[in-house]
Amino acid sequence: MNFVTALKTRWQQANTLVCVGLDPEPARFPAKFADDPDAAFNFCRDIVDATAEYVCAFKPQIAHFAALGAEDALTRLVAHIHAAHPGIPVILDSKRGDIGSTAKHYASEAFDRYAADAVTVNPYLGRDSVQPFLDHADKGVVILCRTSNPGASDLQDLVVSDNGRDARPLYQHVAEKIARDWNANGNCALVVGATWPEQLKQVRAIVGDLPFLVPGVGAQGGDVEAVVRNAKTADGTGLVVSSSRAVLHASDGDDYAEAAATAARTLRDEINRYR
Repeated sequence: MNFVTALKTRWQQANTLVCVGLDPEPARFPAKFADDPDAAFNFCRDIVDATAEYVCAFKPQIAHFAALGAEDALTRLVAHIHAAHPGIPVILDSKRGDIGSTAKHYASEAFDRYAADAVTVNPYLGRDSVQPFLDHADKGVVILCRTSNPGASDLQDLVVSDNGRDARPLYQHVAEKIARDWNANGNCALVVGATWPEQLKQVRAIVGDLPFLVPGVGAQGGDVEAVVRNAKTADGTGLVVSSSRAVLHASDGDDYAEAAATAARTLRDEINRYR
């Protein structure tokens, strides 16, 4: 089953648009992990097992593992998700973007080394930097469009024109190009931040039913109702609403897994109220 099909199946069968981001920070782990040499894996595995019934995807952030020298833990974590929770796709959050020859190795890293179902990429080097990912027709390519961070407007909102015509913000050109030209295999999705609800609405109008990965709810303050109202598709889906810290660190006590499950369920229910 390819990524987009798996995602749509999960939306319908589990009735959820929630994605839990897996961003291990040992300084914030409960005390029981203080002397655990495999803490990154064990903590994230517990979060996965506790929240799986409430999610449509998991999103491990590669930098959080790499900074700990825990790439092996990431490999084992993805394998655990596939084995214990089949049907839940894994989006590797790596935001790769480089010239084509290097991008081939980044694609192999995501899809062969880590066995991810999808990967986030940066399109600003142009299509040749993304093509090696697009060529994996069964894998998802989740492309940065209008990101959730405060500095997103520095470049993404710059008004540019196409051959002297159609002057509008750069992120809108990116959205249109991906939907019109890069999605030949039907495996593209866009990253559009929850912190910019008006931009969510604009991008949805441009790209139709293309899936959105929507970071920025929870700790970043994105409004769930505004996200769903502005970006859902006609059937009430189309969104992968990501929350990391608000779920991972819902409790720093021994009830961390139960608290994470409650946070994920609460977010699912809040999203579903507005669908």
